[in-house]
Amino acid sequence: MKLKTVIFFLLLAAAATSTAAGSEWRQEPTIKDAFKDKFRVGVALNHRQISGADKAGRKLILKHFNSIVAENCMKCAVMHPEEGRYDFAEADKFVEFGRSNGMDVIGHCLVWHSQLAPWFCVDKDGRPVSAEVLKKRMKDHITTVVGRYRGRVKGWDVVNEALLDDGSFRDSPFYRILGEEYIPLAFQYAHEADPDAELYYNDYGMDNRFKRMAVVELVRKLKARGLRIDAIGMQGHMGMDYPQLGNFERSIRAFAATGCKVMITEWDMSALPSVYTGADISVKAGSDPKMNPYPNGLPDSVSRAWNRRMGDFLRLFVRHSDVISRVTVWGLTDADSWKNNFPMRGRTDYPLLFGRDHRMKPFLREIILPRQGGLRQSGRDTKNGGEH
Repeated sequence: MKLKTVIFFLLLAAAATSTAAGSEWRQEPTIKDAFKDKFRVGVALNHRQISGADKAGRKLILKHFNSIVAENCMKCAVMHPEEGRYDFAEADKFVEFGRSNGMDVIGHCLVWHSQLAPWFCVDKDGRPVSAEVLKKRMKDHITTVVGRYRGRVKGWDVVNEALLDDGSFRDSPFYRILGEEYIPLAFQYAHEADPDAELYYNDYGMDNRFKRMAVVELVRKLKARGLRIDAIGMQGHMGMDYPQLGNFERSIRAFAATGCKVMITEWDMSALPSVYTGADISVKAGSDPKMNPYPNGLPDSVSRAWNRRMGDFLRLFVRHSDVISRVTVWGLTDADSWKNNFPMRGRTDYPLLFGRDHRMKPFLREIILPRQGGLRQSGRDTKNGGEH
């Protein structure tokens, strides 16, 4: 055989291999496509992704997600830092990114005790304002923010984390000044600003029995007053030993029974030893090297256990997709997660769907890989996850 003929066949074989590999990459299922008949799939965007500085992250977001929420730029301290002055620069970019790419844009959040502008609940001398002043400030803030994005934001986390684990109201500045009345007022003001926007209550620790009952009662009272509430957001901040799957499922059922949709919001799962099982970002713990055991990657055994547990929860969400309308992860890759330094600085965690190398975690690939009959509902993870 002549040399030219040999070269021709070698090039032909290489081209065929390349085409097959490219075809396989193109046909790899995306998360949003895999669950298109189940629920919307969302992700929280940080500053670098909103600004476009994280180009690789934006490509991954566009490929896999059809809903977005801003991690920080719509919170009061960022958007309304001084009385009479708003900063919409980053929020505008965030909303435009979602709208221009056909995504559901979720607003987070209108009333929250944390990351609240320092001036909001006090007078010029630092004393708590009167009930009437706070009502006016709430209405002005909600009307301005929701009104600006009217028709462009699908839904709002109207009130965030108003309840404690025992079911009582959090002793926030809003509660101290207005009592529980601040919650229906917030929903009323939001609905008036955009009658077509969906309105949500959002909280963590929603597997807790007492908080579950309190949320159900809160929704009942809002509906009894004729106020709109469309969904209950169950923050999915999890660990290897909390929450119990059964308790989480009980809350899904209880919340759905109110007539509201259920949304899994802020989903992540720490792979590290539990220091604190809540999500109050003000909680701090002293440095302890034993609480940061995997700075250079997860051991295979821990990674397999993490993937199994994440898979169990995702399959739970699929089983209840008749009432769950959205599942949103709180960050894109492990490197983006707030868990890396919570509740003590220096912790390296692995809580999200994509590793620091932008590769999809094994449990997710196992569930969404094409198979006759649709999504895989069970199966043993055969690969480890995280970076090594």
